[in-house]
Amino acid sequence: MLQRPSRRPVIGVVAALAATACVASLAPTVTQASSHREAPLVAGEPQLDNTDVYAFVSPDAPSTVTMIANWVPFEEPNGGPNFYPFATDAAYDINIDNDGDGRPDLIYRWTFTDNYRSRNTFLYNTDVVTSLDDPDLNYLQTYKLEAITASGSTTLVNNGRVAPSRVGPASMPNYAALSNAAITGLPGGGRTFAGQADDPFFLDLRIFDLFYGGDLSEVGQDTVRGYNTNTLAIQVPKSALALKGDATRNPVVGVWSTTSRQRIEVVDTQNNRNRYGGWQQVSRLGMPLVNEVVIPVGRKDEFNATAPRNDAKFAQFVSNPEVPNRIRDIYRIPAPATPRDDLTEVFLTGLCKACGKIGIDLNSQRLNRDVDPAKFVAGEQLRLNMSIPPAATPKRLGVLDGDNAGFPNGRRLADDVTDVTLRVAEGVLLPNHPAAVDGLGDAVDANAVPFRGTFPYVALPNVVAVNQN
Repeated sequence: MLQRPSRRPVIGVVAALAATACVASLAPTVTQASSHREAPLVAGEPQLDNTDVYAFVSPDAPSTVTMIANWVPFEEPNGGPNFYPFATDAAYDINIDNDGDGRPDLIYRWTFTDNYRSRNTFLYNTDVVTSLDDPDLNYLQTYKLEAITASGSTTLVNNGRVAPSRVGPASMPNYAALSNAAITGLPGGGRTFAGQADDPFFLDLRIFDLFYGGDLSEVGQDTVRGYNTNTLAIQVPKSALALKGDATRNPVVGVWSTTSRQRIEVVDTQNNRNRYGGWQQVSRLGMPLVNEVVIPVGRKDEFNATAPRNDAKFAQFVSNPEVPNRIRDIYRIPAPATPRDDLTEVFLTGLCKACGKIGIDLNSQRLNRDVDPAKFVAGEQLRLNMSIPPAATPKRLGVLDGDNAGFPNGRRLADDVTDVTLRVAEGVLLPNHPAAVDGLGDAVDANAVPFRGTFPYVALPNVVAVNQN
């Protein structure tokens, strides 16, 4: 396990600021994560904006792994009449790298289609909706799910049903039934889900107001509370993800999500006739809280279009992170010395004795017995060791609190990634670090609503907006 934190109370000051620090530092050369309106391009097109990625051994089905990816930040409840569909000109991908070369060995890809019962009304639903086939549900999205490998593409689901946005209790009195009806079985075992959910991320985003007000007076508010998001979830056997299908010899995988838009080729400008070309990646997300505060604004769109195998071009922003220096200037908290080799190992290579200085074997693909070390590259991914079973009593600080089934070994919904990354950014893994670092946090320790106990685990979407003053 990593360094076990002390039980002293959270230090709000450095916690809040540290949250920023952690974010910035965490961001090793590239990556994306908890990206709520982080980059110029996708900030203006929320349907393309990945917000978070989760990957964990399923607690109630430990022979499987669950991966969850969210899109469309800050969905207000009651945001009709069009609510929050997935884009129909985009590919939503969850990528898996099982050999450490920074390239996806397996891609799960969802593409969506709009369906209307009538275009002669403005209404999303015309009366009470009791099922996904209800004729009063005027608008419904369907999807195609493919598994893409070097051998080609296999369709796993065709014409799958998306759980509708939650209109309200009068229109959808049993929304839980609608959501559960959208869970779809997969050939060979496993299941998938597409639909709206409560945004499971929790943190205080007032970090951008001079790092929590310049005096740490702005902490303890879950800024994402009450908002919804669009969720894609998939649960599959470990063998489907592992190198050579052997999760015993090769238990570690890297996971990240991407959004790609179809290129448009102009064919006939006079008659306004175009055609679609291939896919262009426009958003990416793996580790949490990186693109927002680590990558400078002039490089964010480039970062979103970059693959993990090319992350080296962003290395300067990781080895010399901006946030710890900003925190030092405002709060006089010393910034750890650079270059930050500890952050490189945690966020770019995974933890392994052969990777760096932390000296533990945990979640690098180099631990896979069939990996060629010569092809291994440092790249930002959310890495998961599938051989570690779910914790009987999960700890919100994950590995830092002795719970190796949690972040940064994968990410569970209840993992407090802000506090963990803050402490790591401020040097908790470095020898002789200040004792105060062990207690850093933003004073937001859990999601506002409980998660489901079974797949897809995310909570049902909020139906009433939350006013947080």
